[in-house]
Amino acid sequence: MSWEFLVVVLAVVIVPGADFVVTLRNTVAGGPGAGAATVVGVATASLIQGTLASVGLGTLIVRSQPVFTTLKWVGIAYLAFLAAQALRSAWRGRYDPADHPAEPDRRGRGLRQGFLCNITNPKMMVFYLSLLPQFVGQGASAWSWLGHAWALPLIGTAWLLAVVVLGAAVREKLLRPLARRVTDAVSGLALLGFGARLALHRG
Repeated sequence: MSWEFLVVVLAVVIVPGADFVVTLRNTVAGGPGAGAATVVGVATASLIQGTLASVGLGTLIVRSQPVFTTLKWVGIAYLAFLAAQALRSAWRGRYDPADHPAEPDRRGRGLRQGFLCNITNPKMMVFYLSLLPQFVGQGASAWSWLGHAWALPLIGTAWLLAVVVLGAAVREKLLRPLARRVTDAVSGLALLGFGARLALHRG
């Protein structure tokens, strides 16, 4: 695995996306446990996508216009749903204990949101299919393909866990009513922006 490949992956990982926003928001709202669960969901989805791209099934998904389009609009709808939740919380500005589920529920919700946010983004499959052939030869072994494909979720997981740690460190300040409303508003608008960008993407 070349250093050029690792540099490209690192550059992709550190650019804030929907996964970053969902992870940070869940860390603030539910604590580091919920944030870590979100990271596990994101990593699981990314591993699945990377594996599918490595064994050739990713190409079938991207080339099948009905499947790709359906996945794309499911992803857009889910981002819009998460955005609506965040914006509603920002508008209401009420964060009483009744709004916060028990810890296991927070983690379960974080895991689900992280997984769905990533697995319904077909742009990630396109990214895998465009990047991997540039660094892995056609005659390379299956393990070489998988190793390159799994580099993204592994590095991405390390980065998102750092986000969880940083989010947990400033969580007490961000839980103040005004800060929480600002966080939710920014998160909602960012998720709407990611959804709009996905809608404009032509696979």
